[in-house]
Amino acid sequence: MSKRGSCNKEDKLTRIAIVSNDKCKPKKCRQECKKSCPVVRMEKLCIEVCPSDKIAYISEELCIGCGICAKKCPFEAITIINLPSNLEKDTTHRYSANSFKLHRLPIPRPGEVLGLVGTNGIGKSTALKILAGKQKPNLGRYNDPPDWTDILTYFRGSELQNYFTKILEDNIKAIIKPQYVDQIPKAVKGSIQQLLDKKDERENQDEVCCQLDLTRVRDRNVEDLSGGELQRFACAMVCIQRADIFMFDEPSSYLDVKQRLKAAQAIRSLIHPDKYIIVVEHDLSVLDYLSDFICCLYGVPGAYGVVTMPFSVREGINIFLDGFVPTENLRFRETSLTFKVAETAMEEIVKRSCRYDYGNMEKRLGNHFHLTIKAGQFSDSEILVMLGENGTGKTTFIKMLAGRLQPDSGDSLPLLNVSYKPQKISPKHQGTVRQLLHEKIRDCYVHPQFVADVMKPLQIESIIDQEVQNLSGGELQRVALTLCLGKPADVYLIDEPSAYLDSEQRLHAAKVIKRFIMHAKRTAFVVEHDFIMATYLADRVIVFEGKPSVDTLANSPQSLLKGMNDFLQSLDITFRRDPNNFRPRINKLNSVKDVEQKKSGNYFFLED
Repeated sequence: MSKRGSCNKEDKLTRIAIVSNDKCKPKKCRQECKKSCPVVRMEKLCIEVCPSDKIAYISEELCIGCGICAKKCPFEAITIINLPSNLEKDTTHRYSANSFKLHRLPIPRPGEVLGLVGTNGIGKSTALKILAGKQKPNLGRYNDPPDWTDILTYFRGSELQNYFTKILEDNIKAIIKPQYVDQIPKAVKGSIQQLLDKKDERENQDEVCCQLDLTRVRDRNVEDLSGGELQRFACAMVCIQRADIFMFDEPSSYLDVKQRLKAAQAIRSLIHPDKYIIVVEHDLSVLDYLSDFICCLYGVPGAYGVVTMPFSVREGINIFLDGFVPTENLRFRETSLTFKVAETAMEEIVKRSCRYDYGNMEKRLGNHFHLTIKAGQFSDSEILVMLGENGTGKTTFIKMLAGRLQPDSGDSLPLLNVSYKPQKISPKHQGTVRQLLHEKIRDCYVHPQFVADVMKPLQIESIIDQEVQNLSGGELQRVALTLCLGKPADVYLIDEPSAYLDSEQRLHAAKVIKRFIMHAKRTAFVVEHDFIMATYLADRVIVFEGKPSVDTLANSPQSLLKGMNDFLQSLDITFRRDPNNFRPRINKLNSVKDVEQKKSGNYFFLED
């Protein structure tokens, strides 16, 4: 992308030093980093801690990468990372000294949807800001930012030169659908109708509202909307405006499977030969359905991120899952992620030792909602996944199992010890994660088996000394999952474990739940809208049907294949499996495979 000097000193800079703003507290330590640094002992200013600065400064030019400062820091605030040497000249943006660094940029193409996939903290939102023209790339020169002439010279010869020239000269408009839709009520006030009317530039408001199921809630105020309604409203706001670049940051969070597909169809309806569309998405089956091509991002979260060249959709997602970029001959993850569906998917083969039965039940909430539950049974070492649209009563059923709601009529539930992870997590605890774990699951969180099976894969160690109130959504989710599994119980009720987690963390969370339930010989009921996670977890499924928020029915538990077939048939979509890693892939509507599978009645395939 840029010309490389033959023996320039800068070419040898192959490491970066990251100092965490949150963790570095020079006034509370003895400045062990500075005292232990061998370069400082040679009287060179490799590490400086000025009273005026809030955090330590590490000179990357002088740093020899020994990592002693990182080991000695009492707050674990320092990370020294050796970079692949070919990246040094590809720096696109760096916020400041000892902070996050982004290498290269995704390359959008007009008339196609570009999907971005990567873990949290790897630079996806930074890349979106730069491509939207909201942040000027500084090419790593944070002290002496380049002007646009230098930036265009740097990208000379690539498609990005034309793209940035258009942003500068043609004054093209970019709109970003924000990642955190739950913050929208703080930014805007008024009813959905008023806000949509203000922005309705394409005069397609009715059509978009119908497509995104917003027609019934148009008279409601923004602050009264649920997470899913806010998400659909945010997508609608983008779809009704005129723009040249449309960007969607995680459009599927809070949405059920049906709504995810409708949102994907609404986004694809924006495709136009002159328009750019970029989507960041963690639900890999939705990303697959949405995108025309994919850029992966890899690196070290919070330290540096690297954008790959564009790949076809299947190849791009498989590269992310394999953890290996063939074009760069580079492995960025030690293990590849695969999706072997439970061997018990066809029929129950495993001998279960303990069975529990529940009878027919009914529950009414207010004057409007009525849920009927068909009798069923469950046993130990089994995971039952609840499938259905939002508003069909999945969380109500979970609360009934947890004893938080009593059935209005029918048989009462068996008396069981229950551990419940709610859908919405609001941190009330004042103190650190360690204190919270000590208070709630004192015996478990220090037990070697629990640490190995649950805490290590969920990366709790890295956040254990942080204040609970300061945790991000994904960190809170991982802590809530640890607390739920750490409580001794007969049945574990887990409501939407994938919310706020990135694609990689979702797979780790699914593996943690599966391994824990098998080892502990317990039962889990899981509500999950991410198809890949749901199919990986499920031994059997409970399908919810009926009119959401009005009158619904929870069927008896059935095998994965039968349950998935019934559920997908109600949504009118079909799935095939990737032959390499077995992940479920949504067939494009009316494609050859889609028509073929619908004819044969195989909406969901276990084998390809």
